[in-house]
Amino acid sequence: MPKSKRDQKVSLTKTTKKGLQAKQQLVEDIKDCLGKYKNVFVFTTPNMRNTQLKSLRGDWKNDSRFFFGKNKVMTLGLGRKKSEEVEKDTHLVSKFVKGQCGLLFTNKSQEEVVEYFDNFVAHDYPRSGFIATKTVTLPEGPLPDFSHSMEPQLRQLGLPTSLQRGVVTLTQEHPVCKEGKPLTPEQARILKLLGNQMAEFKVILLCAWSKDGFVSYVKDKNKLNTTTKASINDEVESMDQN
Repeated sequence: MPKSKRDQKVSLTKTTKKGLQAKQQLVEDIKDCLGKYKNVFVFTTPNMRNTQLKSLRGDWKNDSRFFFGKNKVMTLGLGRKKSEEVEKDTHLVSKFVKGQCGLLFTNKSQEEVVEYFDNFVAHDYPRSGFIATKTVTLPEGPLPDFSHSMEPQLRQLGLPTSLQRGVVTLTQEHPVCKEGKPLTPEQARILKLLGNQMAEFKVILLCAWSKDGFVSYVKDKNKLNTTTKASINDEVESMDQN
């Protein structure tokens, strides 16, 4: 029986380690930015959206840079221990790189950064699993915003609808979601069809480092609190214990 042309041996030694190269490049870029920028912020973004992140990059492209990646890789760039850090006390900053977060390198003052993000809010459609911020209930009656062709789709999403004289109509009152409860995929889809942008995209600052020789961290939303190095070490130790 002739050998199949698909039966070809591929040497794994010839494959390129793109993932490893990307991680190494991220570490080098972070180290390089520590020398270029005056301030570094660690931040978290509940309800992260790529479109909003692109907008942020555009607003800060002139004198700042954002980084997103695996936390362990980013902490390598900052230095996990004092012996590994490129700049003084950046190993303290790496302690705050946990969960869904990113890094902002900027030459803007810390006060400017805090003020900007304190006022920055973007609304978007919630996704499955999002905790509803309010109760939404649709009353019985016609839904004039939906064309007759969408009636089957609405019924599949769980809405008690029917076509009455060509108009999509709810046959009874229907609770879409309840405040404090996570959304199902169907509920999230219904809210999007209704144009309900319940989710808020915010940037919450967690920690700030400055070349002025101190580290500060941000508590109580985006209020900047400068702390002594000793108190930061105490905070880091309590974080590690928890």
